Amino acid sequence: MATLTFPPLLTSPRDDATHLYKAFKAVVNILAHRDATQRALIEHEYRAMYSEELSKRLASELRGDIERAILLWMPDPAVRDATIVRKALTGDVVNLKVATEVICSRTSTQVQHLKQIYHARFHSYLERDIESQASGDLQKLLLACVSAIRYEGPEVDRAMAEHDAKSLYKAGEKKLGTDEKIFIRIFSERSRAHLAFVSSAYHNMYGNSLKKAIKKETSGNFEFALRTILQCAENPAVYFAKVLHKSMKGAGTDDSTLTRVIVTRTEIDMQYIKAEYQRKHGKTLNDVVHSETSSHFRAFLLALLGPAHR
Repeated sequence: MATLTFPPLLTSPRDDATHLYKAFKAVVNILAHRDATQRALIEHEYRAMYSEELSKRLASELRGDIERAILLWMPDPAVRDATIVRKALTGDVVNLKVATEVICSRTSTQVQHLKQIYHARFHSYLERDIESQASGDLQKLLLACVSAIRYEGPEVDRAMAEHDAKSLYKAGEKKLGTDEKIFIRIFSERSRAHLAFVSSAYHNMYGNSLKKAIKKETSGNFEFALRTILQCAENPAVYFAKVLHKSMKGAGTDDSTLTRVIVTRTEIDMQYIKAEYQRKHGKTLNDVVHSETSSHFRAFLLALLGPAHR
């Protein structure tokens, strides 16, 4: 019976381990410090030079949290959002909360771009997948959000905003039961600046916050969707700082949420999120991520976060 023979070791196992560690570190250092355009160019050059997709090579070489984080980071933001929503709606485990967070936290322009990418990449209409997985008021709200073209400028019609505040009060706290149609119409059609003014007007007129009214009058993922829209209208950095805090609060870390938020917000508003996190919790987001993660996964997330400002 033949026995396998191996050539003599030219390097020690310790050296081999060091080289492998440095190779992983190089992947982290290169990709975490490249923007979407640069990453696309790297993928193009890699394909031209080696006749294989970089993402497939990364998937074969990496495992666990670091694999999921890097593969989520590679596409441009619109493709990434479309991929997240597609997986949330049609994956092995349907996650309506994730799909809701993405759709309700993005601007109107981002949602319309997401819709186009979704259809082009997955040969399915986003609206159809929402209809098949969501139901009731959540379904109606999500469909309205992906269909409406909302104004994104800073101007607000104050009289109209005050009228909307009155309409929401009459549809909610003033009556027995809730007229969800009014909430869906206003929250899906109005601009962020308008909704922020509605929230302020509501508090001034009725002495209660619109956020508390939503919590009192609605429930489940429908409540979560309305609160997400409102909080992102007022200050998306505050909203995502809160999501990150919850993902690392208590025993264990929700690595999926932690990864999703850091990866999707790095090229948008991470500096503001970091500032809000430190203001609210008295510690840097970098320090908390460092304590809650490990190894290359930690290094990659910290590289995306950038230096901490104390």
